[in-house]
Amino acid sequence: MPTMRVNQAIATALADEMRADASVMVFGEDIAEAEGPFKTSEGLLAEFGPLRVRDTPISEMAFTGAAVGAATLGMRPVIEIMFVEFLGVALDELVTEAAKFRYLSNGALSVPMVVRASVGSGLGFGCQHSQTLENWVSATPGLTVVTISDAQSAYGLMRAAIRDPDPVIVLEPRTLYARRGEVTTGEAGILPLRRARTVRPGADITVVAMGQTVGIALDAVAACDVDAEVIDLATLSPWDRSTVLTSVHRTGRLIVVEEAPLTGGWGAQVVATAASEAFSALTAAPFRITTPDVPVPYAKHLEARFVPTVEDVARQLRTYLDTGAVPQPWWVLEGVSA
Repeated sequence: MPTMRVNQAIATALADEMRADASVMVFGEDIAEAEGPFKTSEGLLAEFGPLRVRDTPISEMAFTGAAVGAATLGMRPVIEIMFVEFLGVALDELVTEAAKFRYLSNGALSVPMVVRASVGSGLGFGCQHSQTLENWVSATPGLTVVTISDAQSAYGLMRAAIRDPDPVIVLEPRTLYARRGEVTTGEAGILPLRRARTVRPGADITVVAMGQTVGIALDAVAACDVDAEVIDLATLSPWDRSTVLTSVHRTGRLIVVEEAPLTGGWGAQVVATAASEAFSALTAAPFRITTPDVPVPYAKHLEARFVPTVEDVARQLRTYLDTGAVPQPWWVLEGVSA
C-alpha cells in the first residue's frame, strides 16, 4: 500500500479515472503547464495531452459553463476552482443549471461533472481566501457535496465523484495537501459517496467531523483518553443520517466539530436531526464546536485560534462527559466578542 501526500492522492485518482474512461477531462486555471497551484494535477498534461488537460482563462463563469455543456453532451469534465471563494461568480451555472438539468428534463439529461475547490484556513491566505463556504452549495437539491479528510478519502471520493452521473462538488482543505497517508488504489480504494466513515469506534460519545476537523477530533479524543466514536461525515449533502443516528442511539451523546461559523454552520443540521430523531436516546444535549462568527484572521497567532484546536476540543469533550453540561466556547470563556 503506497504512502502519498493528499495532493498526490488527488492527482493519482484523476489519472486513474482518465486512463479508465476517455470521456474524463480536466481544466481550470494553471492546472496544465503549472500542474495546479497545489500540484493536484501533476503529470496529467504529460500523459494525457492538451485536449484532455486544459488551462483556462481567469473566468470561472466561462469554464464552469463549458463544463456543464460538455457534461450534458457525454463528457465527464473535472474543473478546478483555485479558491472556493472564486466559485461565487459561477454559482448560477452550478446551482441553477447543472443541479437542475435532471429534474427539468424529467431524467433525460444528466450532468456528470466534478467541481474541485480548495478550502479552509491554516495557511495564511487571509479572510478572502480561507473560508470553507460549503453553505453556498449544500442546500441545493441535485448537488452532492463532499469534503476530503485524508489521503485515502482524497483518492477514493475523487474517483467516485467522477463516476457519479450527477454534479459533485469536492471540497479540499488545503492545509491537508501536504499530509501523508497510506492509500489503497485501484477499484478497492474507491469510497462510496453519500456515506459517512467511522474512523474510530467508541461507546461513550459520538463525535462527527469533516475535512481537517476529522484529524483534530481524533487527536483530541486521544489526548483526553475518552471512548469516543469519531465519524467522518465525508458527504455533506446528502449526508448519511443512518450512520450518525445509529451511533447516537448507542452512545447517547453527540458533539459536532466543524470548520464553519457558529451561525449557519453545517453541524446545525446534524444536531437538529439528532435532537428530533434520537431524542429519547440522548443523555445530554448535543452541541457544536465551531469557529467564531468572524472573518478568518490573517495574523498567524489569530488564525491558529480560529479553527477548533485539539486542546479546546479535548477540554469540551472532557467537560461534557464529566458534567453532562454543554461547555462554553473559548471566546466566551475568554471574554472575546464574536
